[in-house]
Amino acid sequence: MRLRTYESFWLLKNGLIYTYPSVQQNLSTDIVVLGGGITGALIADMLVREGYKTTLIDKNDIALGSTSATTSMLQYEIDVPLYKLEEKIGTDAAVTCYRSGIAAIRELEDLISKEKIDCGFQKKHSLYLAHTKAASPHLYKEFEARDQNKLGVKWLSATAIKRQYGLQSFGGILSSVAASVDAYKLAHELIRLNTLRGLQVYDQVDIKKIDHGNKGITISLENGYRVKARKIIYCTGYETVNMFDERIADLHSTYACVSEEKIKINKEVNNLLLWNTRKPYLYMRTTDDGRLLVGGGDSRFTSATYMQRNKEKKSKDLLKQLQELMPGINFIEDIMWAGLFGSTKDGLPYIGAHPDFKNAFFVLGFGGNGITFSIQGRKIIADMLVDKPNELSYYYRFKR
Repeated sequence: MRLRTYESFWLLKNGLIYTYPSVQQNLSTDIVVLGGGITGALIADMLVREGYKTTLIDKNDIALGSTSATTSMLQYEIDVPLYKLEEKIGTDAAVTCYRSGIAAIRELEDLISKEKIDCGFQKKHSLYLAHTKAASPHLYKEFEARDQNKLGVKWLSATAIKRQYGLQSFGGILSSVAASVDAYKLAHELIRLNTLRGLQVYDQVDIKKIDHGNKGITISLENGYRVKARKIIYCTGYETVNMFDERIADLHSTYACVSEEKIKINKEVNNLLLWNTRKPYLYMRTTDDGRLLVGGGDSRFTSATYMQRNKEKKSKDLLKQLQELMPGINFIEDIMWAGLFGSTKDGLPYIGAHPDFKNAFFVLGFGGNGITFSIQGRKIIADMLVDKPNELSYYYRFKR
């Protein structure tokens, strides 16, 4: 399964930052992290900090899958609105999941700051816009649910949004906690830092079979070597969905384009992550090098051939929506790419153990805020490894 088309902005901007050897001998370790994207990087960082002998392996080069295609908008909002999530899992549980997203963004900020990682991290606000008059009452209901639970939101009228940001809308929710980052560079730099602390990293690893035994894991490679571990943690995202007998996520193709540098926009927009109530929703943010990134146009067709052939059409559709939102904007497209997007029935990830796979854990951060789910996965997995209760592990469990 190919998770992106040729080539994403982040990959072209950064290049192949670090590479690692393939496996050319039998290996033994405490824990194998399977997947070298942003999720694998965050989980491996936690494991090294907790003192586990950790080995990270990837079938491609590091961060070359979904991480190179993500728009890296860090939001606490879940794709299912709070008031609807309350109906699905209860008010206390829904509010806990939303608040955990806020805590995750702050945790990532602390991690990046302490490690002094240069990855374009910027604190921002999030503005969720009603794209039609009919959508406005539903969005206001969402505002009331968040405001009642003190999630740091304000309701802005269409007039206020037009005056402050120059945007056409029918009102919106301004959230005080959000951020943006270059997840591709963050993944590379975080993995590199941890190699200095003992993390073993291998890329271009072709796996033949994984045996989940009572006493541990054996990974048989195509070249005849084996990797043995006490536990394995799958951080392989959308490539994992076919492992289970339950349908955990629906996959979609999604599209993004980025402008040339120094685009002229309202200065206040630089401080925002923007998204709207359209289905599929339009989303955008500025980058640390002065570009505007616009995404959306989701489709149920996910083949690489389809995504490649439809990039130009999707780009035109996105820019038409952008003109409706920002009339008169001179957006000169520089790069356009596509990737995969997964959605779950309740907007929540799947993190934890699965009854069909012994000595295995999964960190599958589906949804528009998969990175913040992966950050939450650090504490969940750390607790589960020592049989410590964790409230989120119940909400994010399999077979829920």
